[in-house]
Amino acid sequence: MHLFLIRHGQSLLNLPDWQGGNRDVGLTEKGKEQAAALAHWLPSKVTTPKAIYCSSMQRAIETAMPLSETYQLPLLFEDRLREIGLNRLDHTPWPNEELPAYGSIWGSQIPFDSITPNVDEGESFMHFRTRVGSFVQDMVNLHREDSIIAVCHAGVVEAVLDHIYNTGPYRRCEAWTSNTGVTYIEYVAHAARETWRLRYHNRTNHLNF
Repeated sequence: MHLFLIRHGQSLLNLPDWQGGNRDVGLTEKGKEQAAALAHWLPSKVTTPKAIYCSSMQRAIETAMPLSETYQLPLLFEDRLREIGLNRLDHTPWPNEELPAYGSIWGSQIPFDSITPNVDEGESFMHFRTRVGSFVQDMVNLHREDSIIAVCHAGVVEAVLDHIYNTGPYRRCEAWTSNTGVTYIEYVAHAARETWRLRYHNRTNHLNF
């Protein structure tokens, strides 16, 4: 399997002066330019993807739409690709119009405590990693011989890296991903060596503006 993880383009949430809290908002004009540039560049690297999976958040959807048009593939919406804290303990999503507020402590500092403590059934860092890991394993089972694209969030990219590297609960290194940065991970069913290969992380060749 060839898995291409893509962080969404710049959204209003990414702006340093954003005061709107945890909301489901779309891309800025710069983010839309990033998404268009990505859709122009990516087919030179990923020629025939089998599927495009997409977080059900607006900023991811707006990033994925140009890819859907370019590849002539429908978007497969996947709640497990939502950012940390946007799902419940049982991995079901909070309504996009009622997203809970984050607590004051970074998730990896308290990996077994809820990161949205103002609501019941809020997920922890480890619940988040479990749902992302379950998505990855399903992709291995469904697409072992395929190339697939997953448009998601920076936290999801990090959780996938945690999964393939078997990182413990107290992460010590942050793998930063830029808006529309591309991470390429290959799965190889090899009996005598590692099955995962990180080909590259946070590639942004398309962002030449």
